[in-house]
Amino acid sequence: MRKKQFKAESKKLLDMMINSIYTHKEIFLRELISNASDALDKLYFKSLTDDSVSLSRSDFKIHIDIDKENRTLVISDNGIGMTAEELEKNLGTIAKSGSLNFKKENSDDKNADDISVIGQFGVGFYSSFMVADCVEVVSKAYGDDTANKWQSNGADGYTIEECEKDEAGTVITLHIKPDDENEQYSQYLEDYTIDELVKKYSDYIRYPITMEMSHQVPDPEKEGEYITEIAEETLNSMVPLWRKSKGEIKPEEYNEFYKQKFMDYSDPMHVIHTKTEGQATFDALLYIPENPPYDFYSKEYEKGLQLYSNGVMIMDKCADLLPDYFSFVKGLVDSADLSLNISREMLQHDHQLKIIAKAIDKKIKNELKKMLTNDREKYEKFFKTFGLQLKYGVYANYGMEKDALKDLIMFPSTNDDKLTTLKEYVGRMADSQDTIYYACGENAEKISLLPQMEAVRAKGYEVLYFTDEVDEFAIQMLMEYDGKHFANICKDDLDLSTDAEKEAIEKKNEASKDLLDKMKDALDGKVTAVKLSDKLGSHPVCLSAEGYVSLEMEKVLNSMPGANQGVKAQLVLEVNAEHPIVEKLKNADDEQLKKYTNLLYSSARLIAGLDLENPTQFSDSIVDLM
Repeated sequence: MRKKQFKAESKKLLDMMINSIYTHKEIFLRELISNASDALDKLYFKSLTDDSVSLSRSDFKIHIDIDKENRTLVISDNGIGMTAEELEKNLGTIAKSGSLNFKKENSDDKNADDISVIGQFGVGFYSSFMVADCVEVVSKAYGDDTANKWQSNGADGYTIEECEKDEAGTVITLHIKPDDENEQYSQYLEDYTIDELVKKYSDYIRYPITMEMSHQVPDPEKEGEYITEIAEETLNSMVPLWRKSKGEIKPEEYNEFYKQKFMDYSDPMHVIHTKTEGQATFDALLYIPENPPYDFYSKEYEKGLQLYSNGVMIMDKCADLLPDYFSFVKGLVDSADLSLNISREMLQHDHQLKIIAKAIDKKIKNELKKMLTNDREKYEKFFKTFGLQLKYGVYANYGMEKDALKDLIMFPSTNDDKLTTLKEYVGRMADSQDTIYYACGENAEKISLLPQMEAVRAKGYEVLYFTDEVDEFAIQMLMEYDGKHFANICKDDLDLSTDAEKEAIEKKNEASKDLLDKMKDALDGKVTAVKLSDKLGSHPVCLSAEGYVSLEMEKVLNSMPGANQGVKAQLVLEVNAEHPIVEKLKNADDEQLKKYTNLLYSSARLIAGLDLENPTQFSDSIVDLM
């Protein structure tokens, strides 16, 4: 036996491998189990072409042993094993992958599709040193008479010597580090911890992973007392639900899997199970929850899908797989195109991951469109729960996704106050109508009471109710739908009149110019104009806005955290040209006109849902008039 140095030679390199590639120390078990699975795969592959291999797939297994007294954790398999040369080549060279070489060597074999080698990056084994101060590997290659033991305490080097082993396969013994003030390494010597980690990362390894588990059971001889019973158990379920065909999965199986996996008490609202092949090959099992998670609208909420490589979990929440507007979606993605040994930083730049994310985004959109078409009641329920996210999606990133999402958003409207899509609204428009009308407010009931609503509805036009803060911003980003532009009925440029009506109201404004200028002066810069209007029906007054910023935008922008109340809509006070109040204003002296104007302005602010600038003055003015 002779001490050898790693060919990579550098302690710095080994430190980098085990400290920066893996974020969590617990990942070591996933890596070693995946290596054992590879060894079983290789022998199974050999059995397909070599009659001398008497083992069948059902004979293969991975076994875990814990020895608390000696602080050892043992992972063993009855797979292909390694010769002394392979131990030297695969374990003596950091980042050397025997699995990857095996895959390349057999890529042309007709049976290659029957095997899936997980570990392809060649650094997973060294994660053992995150939790162990000494690692021993005893291995006997299938068909060889001699076994060999590889042993290392870390970057200082390793030894290889012959040893005794009856059967082919590999046994890895980790000498677990003592606990320190930063890490409780003893947790990896508890059977419940190992059971939990196997289920978390390796539940879908295709071979059984067994371990002796202890349980407290009633003592048959002493009533009310318990004894410890130890029995070998299979820790993993082996067959991923998402790998089965849809036809053999019952709805209750999908639901139960969701509730267990994603910690929800309710069945999901909708299930998306898809398999994609092409630029990226992957299976995906996605769920739309019945209700938003309790922390969905908090800063603590983390979006993302579980990410697997050949049934082995890489990441619990991969945020890069979901856009923000689908952040409510739960589920997982399993792809053989992704390397098992990959960091979060590397994932962000992984080309395959971006292809997968794009395909998932498209799949969810298509499923929602089908739901909207085929199950309207279900879609409306979905939209009431998560529709706000889709509206933010239209507005976000400078409207990058607006065309893909515009047919999924809905609004209540004056059409029986039901939710409607933009497509449905346009479908109900008269041929002569070229505008989609909307109004903003706290709720549909309050919007319906706006003075402008009376005139718009009198013309026979449908009005969309914008009750979410993001609605108008999203529509401004959308700009138009099917060639129809949008119009806020509370803007001063709302065009509802015929040419004759426009000419008539223009003449009335010209005739009353002196009066309107005095009223504007009385408001001392609070409005940009005062004018007579023919679109208020029976109502005396209203506020409208000119320019880009609407009344609702002003409220929303100034209510945001950190806002300095600097955003102001350019307000216009509109007075109903046919209302008796106009004659009252014409006959008032300057002092009365000032009081009347401020009363009308304050009344209009209340109607628009804006705060009164001086409630006391408003109250005093009413009392004076009384």
